[in-house]
Amino acid sequence: MKKKIMALGLVAMMALSLTACGGNSGEGGSAEGGTKITNVSYDPTRELYTEYNQAFIKHYKEETGKDVEVVQSHGGSGKQARSVVEGADADVVTLALEHDITLIEEAGMIKSGWLSEFPLDSSPYTSTIVLLVRKGNPKNLTDWDSLIQDGVEVITPDPKSSGGAMWNFLAAWQYIKEKSGNDEAQMKDFMAKLYGNVTVMDSGARGATTTFVENGQGDVLIAWENEAISTVKEYPDDYEIITPSISILAQPSVAIVDENADKNGTQELCKAYLDYLYSDEAQEIIAKNGYRPSNQDILNKYGDTFDLNVKLCNIQDFGGWNQAYDDFFADGKIFDEIYSK
Repeated sequence: MKKKIMALGLVAMMALSLTACGGNSGEGGSAEGGTKITNVSYDPTRELYTEYNQAFIKHYKEETGKDVEVVQSHGGSGKQARSVVEGADADVVTLALEHDITLIEEAGMIKSGWLSEFPLDSSPYTSTIVLLVRKGNPKNLTDWDSLIQDGVEVITPDPKSSGGAMWNFLAAWQYIKEKSGNDEAQMKDFMAKLYGNVTVMDSGARGATTTFVENGQGDVLIAWENEAISTVKEYPDDYEIITPSISILAQPSVAIVDENADKNGTQELCKAYLDYLYSDEAQEIIAKNGYRPSNQDILNKYGDTFDLNVKLCNIQDFGGWNQAYDDFFADGKIFDEIYSK
């Protein structure tokens, strides 16, 4: 099969996007001060953490009297995890999936048991995967099986570098698994056809959104729900969201990078930073940025924003993240198999 994938975003794969918030412009992050932390996150959380960081800085000042600074870094989730292992000075990570944080743990930089350090498996918000189409849905795309039709151009990021892309793949796989009665040959054939229609595969979810929205490429974007919601809010006359019949409960994870936090003297600040994500104020900010709050009452308040009736599988349906990664995304496994056809 002739691949049409364009090599977009290669420069972006080589760099981190850094943004600083806060009133302390000194060194910070030192054992003496511990007043600056770096949050290494994934692509679509830029706006969420820009707003959250300001709220946290104000809260922390009121609680402790201390000024703090938060530096943001964004990119494809898998790439971000590797950057931490390779030396990026992250105090905390807020990544797209548990497996990416496990990679940092396996490098000895995060203590075991991190998944239970914060509530709900250290997942203060969730999301799911939807289809973003152009207004009027000119290709009449209704569900996952629409995406394998001839002439449909699909945009989705690369599972080798993007956590969101892995969620995309698993959501589509679960759909065909249920539809085919778990017929592996049909499932692989379906996924090969779907990815055969992918015309651009960026390194991260935000890059894929840019390709679809700003560059005008493709008929459908397989997207984080929050990315789709944000796009429709900004361009209400140009795009609409299609919720597939089956999707997946995507659970981004958060953790303290203990090795760096100990070195920087920021353990207490890091814990306060991640704890506050579960506060009512933060949960409202999360909802307003298109993520599903872990607080059920606040989630229900935003029932007009989120489709709360969509059928969602979860990562345990794939044996957990370690099993899912080994089965689908490790070199030579199912993604490589179907993509090489």
